[in-house]
Amino acid sequence: MGISRATKEAWFSRLNELLDKYPSIFIVNVDNVASQQMHQIRQSLRGKAVVLMGKNTMVRRALRMVLAERPEFEKLMPHVKGNIGFVFTSGDLKDVRGQILDNRVAAPARAGAYAPEDIYVKAGNTGMEPGKTSFFQALGVPTKIARGTIEIVGDVKVVNAGSRVGTSEATLLNMLNISPFTYGMTVVQIYDQGQCFESDVLDVSEETLVDRFVLGIKQVACISLALNYPTIASVMHSLVNGYKNLIAVSLATDFEFEGSKKAKEYLANPEAFAAAAAPAAAAAGGEAAAAPAAEEKAEEAEESDDDMGFGLFD
Repeated sequence: MGISRATKEAWFSRLNELLDKYPSIFIVNVDNVASQQMHQIRQSLRGKAVVLMGKNTMVRRALRMVLAERPEFEKLMPHVKGNIGFVFTSGDLKDVRGQILDNRVAAPARAGAYAPEDIYVKAGNTGMEPGKTSFFQALGVPTKIARGTIEIVGDVKVVNAGSRVGTSEATLLNMLNISPFTYGMTVVQIYDQGQCFESDVLDVSEETLVDRFVLGIKQVACISLALNYPTIASVMHSLVNGYKNLIAVSLATDFEFEGSKKAKEYLANPEAFAAAAAPAAAAAGGEAAAAPAAEEKAEEAEESDDDMGFGLFD
């Protein structure tokens, strides 16, 4: 039974309302996400984001209807494929993405499904009777019989990441109550204020961005200084270098100004400045020596307190 016209119109109105209200959209894939899990995701995002699901044909039609007034939404069209949905938000993208990805449930291995990562069988006692040893032997899992049960000798990788799970592997994993798969929403693309980008962009930390920005400023300053072309990044360096050159000229000639006066005094009478610097250095050394002396006195006081007024043979 198809969707009624009234339902479609209400859904189109809801989509338009969300597009106008929220500046950011997560395009999420919902493969293998059950209705109960979807309900839990909606609850966890309540107050921070809104989940909207719909058929791809309806989504494309609704987007085409708003392209005349909002042409930036055309960037969403290539990503409307497969089992996808929209998560609208005006909050912090990292926090919302974290909540989307955290809502995952474990699932048993299914024959024919692709393994998202390497699947291992850990060493230990399985509690199974010896008659089921054939399952382990078929997969090359080393076992021994201990106290009438099967014990796995060492960790064994039974399925490689990206490969299909075989029937024997699925049977063995289910017998061991191992649920290696986790299902939940995955972020396909992120739309933020007219731009679409991959979810991995959010993994870049603020520190990394600041470091790269500072590195770029340094490179601009170096190029500007090499070309003798003033920019905002290089103007401070140009002023400092010019001031250094001015002092150098003053020291090499009879010209003197306030900034070079002290430097000339250093060169004219270095002994006077050395004598003035000696008391300061001695004071610093005295403070450093006073600290160990104070510690030694404190230790002596503690030792005398420990005697409590009595001698060794009192």
